[in-house]
Amino acid sequence: MTLAIILVVAAALALLLILGFALSRNRQISPNALARQIQPIDVAAFRNLIDPDEDAYLRRRLVMSELRVVQRARLRATACYVRTAWSNAGVLTRMGQNALADSDARTADAARQLIDNAALLRQNAAYALFKIYVAMAWPRWNEAGMPVLHSPVLQSYERLNGTAMLLGRLQNPSAPLRIAATL
Repeated sequence: MTLAIILVVAAALALLLILGFALSRNRQISPNALARQIQPIDVAAFRNLIDPDEDAYLRRRLVMSELRVVQRARLRATACYVRTAWSNAGVLTRMGQNALADSDARTADAARQLIDNAALLRQNAAYALFKIYVAMAWPRWNEAGMPVLHSPVLQSYERLNGTAMLLGRLQNPSAPLRIAATL
């Protein structure tokens, strides 16, 4: 008898959990609320951090001990930019999912593009972060130059910025969405 009561209570709790999850998924966050969660990235500064010429210049000008300190600082800054891009891609994925329900075919298509580009950026960012952390842990692994590792993140971010602006223009022509501080 006690086992039956426990099973009924557990089933009722599971049903409440499932209903709560379903209801929370159906609530759409307004695009403005999501847009406020985006942290703009200074693309020019990010591009400078991953520039192979800048890295080569530092290798020529600094002694090895100073170079290691500067490289680690640059890697930490790069990781910060990559994490921000990864986070922004998650927000834009939610914005795209909210826009998929739009009756306008162009808006729904732009939303699908946004979701695809955000997924690609998140994949590239995860891989870049892995390489950044490896380079921070083992500096000699990075002798060939760190900047080449992160160009897919920058390219994906610029593509994502374009599709986010397109979706923003289609949804609200008076206020397009920007995810980059400078482009």
